[in-house]
Amino acid sequence: MPNGFVTVLVEFGRALRSKGLSVGSGDILTYCAAMEPLDPTDLVDLYWAGRTTMIVRHEEVAVYDEVFRSFFLASDSPVQKLLKLKAQSAAEAEAAFEVPATEPSGKEQEEEALLGLMASNVESLKHRSFGECTDEELAAIRRIMARIKFTPPKRRTRRTRTAGEGRRPDMRRTIRESLRTHGEMVDLYWRQRRVRLRPLTLILDVSGSMSDYSRALLQFAYSAKRASQKVEVFCFGTRLTQVTKPLQTRKPDEALARAAELVVDWEGGTRIGDSIDKFVRKWGRRGACRGGVVVICSDGLDRGDPELLSDAMERLSRLCHNIVWMNPHKGNNADYQPQTVGMMAAQPHIDVLLSGHDLSSLEEFATLLPKLG
Repeated sequence: MPNGFVTVLVEFGRALRSKGLSVGSGDILTYCAAMEPLDPTDLVDLYWAGRTTMIVRHEEVAVYDEVFRSFFLASDSPVQKLLKLKAQSAAEAEAAFEVPATEPSGKEQEEEALLGLMASNVESLKHRSFGECTDEELAAIRRIMARIKFTPPKRRTRRTRTAGEGRRPDMRRTIRESLRTHGEMVDLYWRQRRVRLRPLTLILDVSGSMSDYSRALLQFAYSAKRASQKVEVFCFGTRLTQVTKPLQTRKPDEALARAAELVVDWEGGTRIGDSIDKFVRKWGRRGACRGGVVVICSDGLDRGDPELLSDAMERLSRLCHNIVWMNPHKGNNADYQPQTVGMMAAQPHIDVLLSGHDLSSLEEFATLLPKLG
């Protein structure tokens, strides 16, 4: 967390202390640590993180609420300062790899050239294949990818809940409330169907032919896992390995390192059919992907039996709601036709075919994801 954010949180802790609350330095440090994975410009995150870490007794809540309103909701609130700091840090994260190509004369020309480079290079980076990026550019892509907003797919269940409006009247509650007015129905209450998250499963090919894309896709899977707990991640080369648990670590570099250590066949051979078959038998039939969305990231270069892959994909299609296949060889070709035996065997069972070869295609998938519910 940048120092500017920490300064504001420390000032808020001092404001609480000035009102008589027993807030120590350790409590403020805990507050700062709690805000690390949260959004410091979100008032809800600021409120509950502070109340959880710095308030011990129930009678202190009223004083805490009063100080919070005066500190964060006043006209001169530091939230505006936090917004500026957030915008500044976001721009720095995207432009960390920027180096001006020329040395303009004059301060204004220098600023204009730098801003132009920032905008153009970030945009061009989104459309550059992962296999063509340098290490510095891949690091910048990871920083940008961490800010992609994931909205998990949802489904409507058969159960209903009370709602302010809807298509189905809640007769039980309407009649119960009418007893208070001697049987006169004053208000009509409604119910609507509950909404639940669909399971999302990511199966990533980390074989040698996918070495240019596998680490970027694993970072993508980490971001998706941070967005929802109903996300399972698997990696496969010659065998299938579940890496969901290592990706639950808060620090992305540590999470990716742990996941890479767990996969013993990284950049080895490819057996897509065996891996999909194992997933269906061991996890799919137990309900891990039942009614969910399964995303397979692979180039389709399979050394195994294509008939086994076709049968496994058919069983998988009966278990899940949608199958999305990301093939980097597709690129930006809208008329792409599979050329490998593995892709031709799997194609009849694929609902959506994307590329996943650059940041722009991953953003396209993130936009499409809520519509797959």
